[in-house]
Amino acid sequence: MNISNERKLAARATELGKSARADAFDELAELVRSTSPLVRRLAASALGKLAGVVPSGSAVRALHPLLQDAHPKVRQYSAKALGAFGADAKDALPDLRDLYRNPTEKEYVKRSVEAAGKTIREAMRIEERRAVHHCRRCGVQVDAAEYVRSKKAFQRVFCDHCFDEVFMDRRNFETKVELQKTIRAKDGTLVQSDGERRICEILALEKIIYRYDERFRILDGYAIRPDFYLPEFDVYIEYGGMDTADYKIGMLKKQKLYQQQGKKLVSLYPKDKPQMREILQEKLERFNRKENP
Repeated sequence: MNISNERKLAARATELGKSARADAFDELAELVRSTSPLVRRLAASALGKLAGVVPSGSAVRALHPLLQDAHPKVRQYSAKALGAFGADAKDALPDLRDLYRNPTEKEYVKRSVEAAGKTIREAMRIEERRAVHHCRRCGVQVDAAEYVRSKKAFQRVFCDHCFDEVFMDRRNFETKVELQKTIRAKDGTLVQSDGERRICEILALEKIIYRYDERFRILDGYAIRPDFYLPEFDVYIEYGGMDTADYKIGMLKKQKLYQQQGKKLVSLYPKDKPQMREILQEKLERFNRKENP
């Protein structure tokens, strides 16, 4: 598959994952069988995001074979996606268990497999009335659907009422962040600093697909919001644009979380601006060499 076509299909898989459309399933079911590991990974991720929208049984059947995929990132993202379907993915538990026990499996894959297995088993217990979970905010008992929904979004347990309140709090925070984006890159992206503008324009110049400040991600129980994510490389970019002690401590904590979760991180700073393009290219190439020696 040529690079141009691969990028188009990757972008399409990402778009479908954001669509909240049940009719996206048929197209994603085709994309998970793509010859491109990138497209398979993003299509698996998209199916997980559409849990509760697309037909669960069909989605699980499309995702399950990807646990045997030759590419570790595809195995990782298919495991994550299966976890989003809760008890409907119970037939995948034996394969998830085998992946976790495989001594040659990547650690980051094992972490995703373990999390998915726990979520599926807990959803099964709730359905069978063998386990009881309570909302961490108000204390009321939650049902299986509430458990899976909140764990998928926040990796915490909330009833539907508190889920909506937490969601609104986060959306209000995101609105405040959006108001701080006053600098426009050449491709139209609004950013918060000149350094971030330079990163946008370098990525656009290199024709690298990126997502800027898109959404929270949960790492080890903490909610973080990456500055940039490069889906083609599965790489995160954090720009340390401030010089205060609290900000630097926060950056160090984020870097530690990325490292603990096996994420590929590029850290850039104001001092890098004169050679930012060269520094970014070199760090991305370094990741590429590690994966394709």
